[in-house]
Parts: sequence; C-alpha cells; structure tokens
Amino acid sequence: MADNSSSVEIVEGCRLPVLRKNQEHEDEWPLAEILSVKEVSSRKLYYVHYIDFNKRLDEWVTGDRLDMKKLQFPKKEAKTPTKNGLSGSRPSSPEREVVRVSPATPVPSLPSSAEASQASVFPANGTARRLVPSQPGRKRKANCGGAEEDSQDSSDGIPTAPRMTGSLVSDRSHDDIVTRMKNIECIELGRHRLKPWYFSPYPQELTTLPILYLCEFCLKYLKSLKCLQRHLTKCNLRHPPGNEIYRKGTISFFEIDGRKNKMYSQNLCLLAKCFLDHKTLYYDTDPFLFYVMTEYDSKGFHIVGYFSKEKESTEDYNVACILTLPPYQRRGYGKLLIEFSYELSKVEGKTGTPEKPLSDLGLLSYRSYWSQTILEILMDLKPDNGERPQITINEISEITSVKKEDVISTLQYLNLINYYKGQYILTLSEDIVDGHERAMQKRHLRIDPKCLHFTPKDWSKRGKW
Repeated sequence: MADNSSSVEIVEGCRLPVLRKNQEHEDEWPLAEILSVKEVSSRKLYYVHYIDFNKRLDEWVTGDRLDMKKLQFPKKEAKTPTKNGLSGSRPSSPEREVVRVSPATPVPSLPSSAEASQASVFPANGTARRLVPSQPGRKRKANCGGAEEDSQDSSDGIPTAPRMTGSLVSDRSHDDIVTRMKNIECIELGRHRLKPWYFSPYPQELTTLPILYLCEFCLKYLKSLKCLQRHLTKCNLRHPPGNEIYRKGTISFFEIDGRKNKMYSQNLCLLAKCFLDHKTLYYDTDPFLFYVMTEYDSKGFHIVGYFSKEKESTEDYNVACILTLPPYQRRGYGKLLIEFSYELSKVEGKTGTPEKPLSDLGLLSYRSYWSQTILEILMDLKPDNGERPQITINEISEITSVKKEDVISTLQYLNLINYYKGQYILTLSEDIVDGHERAMQKRHLRIDPKCLHFTPKDWSKRGKW
C-alpha cells in the first residue's frame, strides 16, 4: 500500500483498514481506529487499535500500512440534552463510553428444591453420578470495577511517584485517551525483556525511555542500566519480602502483606498493570495480601507470577488479581497459581471465587482449572453397594473450595447436566473422559498440600492490619 497518507489529514478517531503483520497466518487488513498521531524524523506514525482485537495488539504503524481508500472520519459529536436542559456533547465512538462488564460466566438458575430432590445422573460409560444441586446462595452484588485489583502509589527514588492521570482510580465515564495507549516501550526484568501490553501509570519521565529497568527482586524501577547496577550493589534482597509459605523443588510462594511491604506491593502492581487491562489501580495496598510465585536458581528466587487477595472479602473472593508474566505463560504456571489460591481457601475452611470480570486469558485458565478439578472428582467416584455413585453440588464445592456458582456454571459449560426421566443427571461421555485424561497427563505442575505452611489470620480484628 503506497504511503499516500500525506494527501489527507488523518486525525484521532479516524477508522480505516490497517495492515496487521501476523507471524502465524497471512497478513490481514482489519478495521482499526487511530488513537494518536506523532511525527518522528519528519515521518508520521499512527497509534492504532484493531477494532475486533485485544488492546494488547495495539501498535504504532507507518503510513504505508494504512488503506486510505476506505478512510472513515470520526462522526461529529451529537448534542444531547442534559439534566438541566442544556445541550452537551457525547462521543459517537462506542469505545469511548463506559461499558460495565458483567461476569463472563453467568450463574445458571438452579433447579427448585422439589426438582433437586429428584436429581439423578447417568454417565455414558455406565457409571452414573447422582447430582443434587444445592439451594442458591445469596446473590453477589455486581462488580463494576476491574477483574483485577490493586494499587500503585509512590514507588522509589526515581523521578516522581506514579502519576495520577490515567491511573484508572476515578470514574471512567470518559475514557482518558492516555490510558488507552501503551506508554512503556520495553521493561528489562532480570534476564527477560518484556514488551508491555497495556498502559501503566509509571512516572511520565520514564515513558520516553527505550528501556525501563527493574530490579527483579525488589521491583524498584530505574531509568538506566547504570542506575540498576548501582542499585544492585546496595539491594540485598534475593527473594520477595515476606514469608515463604510453600516450597517444592524450585517453586516457592511468598506471602506479602500490602501494609508491611508497601513499596514492593506498589511496584508489583505497576508491573502487573502492564499486562492486565481490566486491573483497577488503587493507591492503598494495605487491605491486600500478595502471593508471589518464584522459581529458584543459584542467583535467587525469580518472580514468575502472583495473585492478590483482600484480607477481608464480603463477597468470598479468594483472588483479586492474578497474573503469570509473559515469559512463563503457556507452561502451566497460571493453573498452579489458581490451584494454590484454592489450597489457601481449603486451609481457611472457605469456598472462594475470583473477582470478576476476568481477563480473557484469566477466564480461559479458570475454566480449564475448574473443569479439570471437577472432572477429577466425578471420575474418582466409586459405586456404592452396586448403586450408581451420588454426589451433591455442595459436596463438590466443599471438597474443592470452588464456590457453588462456579461449580454449576462449569458443569453447564461442559454440557454435563441433562434432564432425564424427571431427574437431573451428569453424563460423562467418552470424549469428555478421554479429553480429561489427556489434559491431566500434560499437567506436570501440581501443588503438594504437604509443602504448604500457612496459618490464616483473622483480619476482622483490625489490630492485625
């Protein structure tokens, strides 16, 4: 496509097909929106968002990748009457309006108690499992915040504290254009170089640097390699602060109190925001605990991922925010983080659920974990005195610490619940069984409860904060 962009002025809000270079498939020309325009060395660059793609694929492109023949200019802002009768303008682009996202896995309606008492179950392999759905629990109030949580505030000694603009703390009734664009080019963390997927409110002075350097043990951010090297001569951490509560082989988990280790917690949240779009940043880490998973070698304990949880959750959330860093994704670590969160819930004697809405990758990981965990239990059931084995939703929930609503939505997602001759039954087809066995053979990383040394605190006693 010839660079004919100079003949027509392209402004923010324009839409047109843009060449997306795809390593896996043929190049494509999806519709994209121009979010920003800048000039570098007398050459114009355009920051584009591909309309039907995740924001992490947004990028700066040159004019020769724009299909000018199909250029759409932004519609003029329509005047709409306001409450006081005066007219006001409203963005025409749907992306600029607030979208309140409901939980991605809807909680299905449960059978009535009369129907539930009739519930019975026939797996296709001849061993039936009776499923008695329990009564619906109280409804959770809708969460309009991010599926993830957390905080950022001051950080270290570099320029200034993280900036307030674009921090996503306030009502997002107008989506700040700043927060829609990646602002960090590259992060060096130990032996890894990471390309951020999303905006993160690091100090503005650092956003013009080609590389932002992080100490991989305390997560302090530094503006140059020289500053990092100087910092490393003084930083004596070789693992996250806090208590090591799990170790098996090279995998360890550290529990970090957001009040006792503010600086580390805030730096962790800034790093995580680079890879979490729905994450809402708060300035106060005090109400949160952070569980950081590390891999050990001769140089120390290297961060792989983490999850955070509220010290007190009225909604039974056992995870507020969860992330596996990109170099460690697709290797089973995400599921290990999820499994660990439920092991903590088991020790606490509670059922838990992640805060919604989940990111796209988070939802995939949770669905997979819930499916494998529930199928593991159903396939291990033994017939009782020649009768088909029976289990209730409540029992599955108690064994796994997975909240009832998530158990039911997973059974429905797997299409296991059927209604047969007046009874609710679970049918385990050969395809489901074979697929589960193949998946479990690949799942080498598992949490060993014997290696967990964790004593829950009663956070309702405020003095413990």
